[in-house]
Amino acid sequence: MTISSFLPINEVELQALKERFEKNGQGHVFHFFDELEMEQQAQLIYQLLDLDVERLNEIYKTAIKGAEASVLNSNTTFEPLPEAVFDSVLKSSPEQIRDWETLGLSLIAQGKVAVILMAGGQGTRLGSSDPKGCYNINLPSKKSLFQLQAERILRLQDIARQYQRPSQLKDCVIPWYIMTSGPTHAPTYQFFEANHFFGLKKENIIFFEQGTLPCLTMDGKIILEAKDKVAIAPDGNGGIYAAVQNKGVIKSLKERGILYSHCYCVDNCLARVADPVFIGYSVSKGTDCGVKVVSKVAPEEPVGVVCVRDGKYSVVEYSEISQEVSERRTADGASLLFGAANIANHFFSTEFLERVPQFASQLEYHIAKKKIKYVDMSTGEVVVPKSNSGMKLECFVFDVFPFANHFSVLEVDRKDEFSPLKNAPGTGADCPETSRRDIVAQHVRFIEAAGGQVEQDGNFEELEFELSPWVSYAGEGLADFVAGKIIKTPAIIETKEDLIRSLN
Repeated sequence: MTISSFLPINEVELQALKERFEKNGQGHVFHFFDELEMEQQAQLIYQLLDLDVERLNEIYKTAIKGAEASVLNSNTTFEPLPEAVFDSVLKSSPEQIRDWETLGLSLIAQGKVAVILMAGGQGTRLGSSDPKGCYNINLPSKKSLFQLQAERILRLQDIARQYQRPSQLKDCVIPWYIMTSGPTHAPTYQFFEANHFFGLKKENIIFFEQGTLPCLTMDGKIILEAKDKVAIAPDGNGGIYAAVQNKGVIKSLKERGILYSHCYCVDNCLARVADPVFIGYSVSKGTDCGVKVVSKVAPEEPVGVVCVRDGKYSVVEYSEISQEVSERRTADGASLLFGAANIANHFFSTEFLERVPQFASQLEYHIAKKKIKYVDMSTGEVVVPKSNSGMKLECFVFDVFPFANHFSVLEVDRKDEFSPLKNAPGTGADCPETSRRDIVAQHVRFIEAAGGQVEQDGNFEELEFELSPWVSYAGEGLADFVAGKIIKTPAIIETKEDLIRSLN
């Protein structure tokens, strides 16, 4: 049987494919080809046909050059963010914050705002094979991260309806675009389907898959994880820019009349989805690319900071800044000069997202050294390494900052908006227990700010109290119910009726 009888490729085309990979120094991917079954040969060929080997080699060279430059360049300059692009909700007046919020809600009411969620990660470090958004952080309600975020969208849609003009009779909709990866795409959709899309309309949740790149050896050779399969990995959260172009998201945004998008990571349990304050702030500044930050808790906190590097807006990793620079303080000594900690929470105009292909070739890919299983070329045996055996190439969502025409930064309160889920249960930092604690503590603060009290002893790790986003997005609408009253625990408040029943 010839190859053309079971593949959409003939013998001449197969030979051309082999020569193309050989010419680009990657001919080893065909090393085991002749010993494979026909179905295995087909699988490998399909994978290789989809692989732009010339582009891959260029990405590798650029990544290596960038890594070397970051080590060798001692002339790099770091400057703090200029006042013109930076504001803080911690220092702004209540009137200013209310103006930003009103503008944001008005834009949501007009159907001009969407949400883009970066949800390609698996819960491997959490001990789960499910997508991270499916993870249950052991809240009293047992809600997943996806459900918390869906309910925030539902509540915000209700709030924004009050800002619709009388002529606007259509539903108030915040479309939710969810970026998955190869391993998480099907289980994410199935999870939403099994949960009836958490009360949102199915047609307003759009799932799209980010791209992938082959894993490489340290000297840039494609890794085979099996004789008939190239090892691949998602191309980093910066893959969002290619994905929104290639998967029809830009087209969808324009068809819906969306002008602005809020983009964030799924693992932040406190993320204020489609935050009207952030939207209103960014639009009022004429922003095309913006970012939320929180204040670093200490100079040594290992987080990236938003600043100006070599004259361009950038996120600089903790390891790239000297101790002396990291410890510099403002003139009044009140805060760190380089203290704008990046939390992967972004604002984009649709025009900006549409413009990214114009400078995409200049975006840097970063090297992440990993333990990647591989086939030993001499023995054909699969090796599961105990140390780093290769690299994944990633671009980061913040790599576009230097290309913004109008960049802006909004500082928010960490305790209200940032609690990432990164580590396994029991580690004590950025783990399920801290996520649960931070949400429960926030809900208690909502009640207290409204003039009420929650029956508790301050142990938020075990307190059986929860206030659904269905009831309050950010503490609004509670005072009429709780002022001067005490909420008895345990209490899982899903409706205003639950709230009334819980009052002492």
